[in-house]
Amino acid sequence: MEGHVNFTLSDRLRKSPYYESTLKAGAKTFTVYNHMIMPTSYEGAEADYWNLMNNVTMWDVAAERQVEITGSDAYRFVEYITSRDLSKLQIGQGKYALITDENGGIINDPIILRLGESHFWLSIADSDVLLWTRGLACGLGWDVNICEPDVSPLAIQGPNHLPLMIDLFGEWVKDVKYFFFKECELEGIPLIVQKSGWSKQGGFELYLRDGSQGDKLWDIVAGAGKKYDIKPGTPNNIERVESGLFSWGNDMDINSNPLELPLGNFCQLDKEADYLSREALHKIRSEGVTKKLVGLIVDGDPFIGGCASPWQVMSDNQMCGKVSSAAYSPRLKINMAMATIDSGHNAIDSEVTVETPWGLRSAKVTSIPFN
Repeated sequence: MEGHVNFTLSDRLRKSPYYESTLKAGAKTFTVYNHMIMPTSYEGAEADYWNLMNNVTMWDVAAERQVEITGSDAYRFVEYITSRDLSKLQIGQGKYALITDENGGIINDPIILRLGESHFWLSIADSDVLLWTRGLACGLGWDVNICEPDVSPLAIQGPNHLPLMIDLFGEWVKDVKYFFFKECELEGIPLIVQKSGWSKQGGFELYLRDGSQGDKLWDIVAGAGKKYDIKPGTPNNIERVESGLFSWGNDMDINSNPLELPLGNFCQLDKEADYLSREALHKIRSEGVTKKLVGLIVDGDPFIGGCASPWQVMSDNQMCGKVSSAAYSPRLKINMAMATIDSGHNAIDSEVTVETPWGLRSAKVTSIPFN
């Protein structure tokens, strides 16, 4: 892509520190995520998928904003907003956690990073967590300070990420465990380097702590990656559906609850610390869920693109759920979908009908991830 994208920035719509670099790298399409412009493709969804699956890619994910929580009640507050047990969360470690409200609804599903005894970041998906947490903290009257720091992640993802990371940072990166991180500098650029990323192909996220140095960081990574044939990339819908990575706003939202999702390992409803949704989630567990998020393998010609809006799922000519994400896997040669389906229709191997943009398609319920 040459030139520039024409849009008017408001106070609530911001450019990434890597924005100009992504244009030079050939970004073709963009979306708005957390009030920021974020690239969504370079060579096209399938070509970007194969670049990720076969090699190493670098992503502008600055729109993955951070909510910083400090103060004497910071740990107590972070425990309070999630059913995830954080009692063993170490300084220098992150954990995936579902943030839930008083009804058990999912506000967001961030990685919670612990930078100090009373210093946390919520590395969030696309929702206004900053406003929600500040409002909750105000109502509780606890000693917490909540803000959005100058932090902009750049992801390095793909099976060949490690040689590049060693070239950039040294041998120590080989010993970093999943979701653990280290504060460091790269040519004077302040970073947090975490083993993480929104793919199952392996990689790290570089949390840039000075937005003025975005282009410099991009150029350093791109330059070091030339010998590994690094490609620019983005969170890839094909890979993330295939890998069973859920998207807040699509596969879950405030009207969903954690017990509807296959994420039981990330929820400890009986944890010792008090949390906001304890009563609601215990009630849901006691009464039983009425629907579940499951996978579907859908018949017919390959899907073109993904699922821009929900598709209805039918059984016995009655609506029983909705598809929230979909893609054709060029590796598995199947149409994949994620769908929330009512009880009685969501058992593995159940047969349903999906109203796709290309007409009615037969589908079979399967487990997630797809393989």
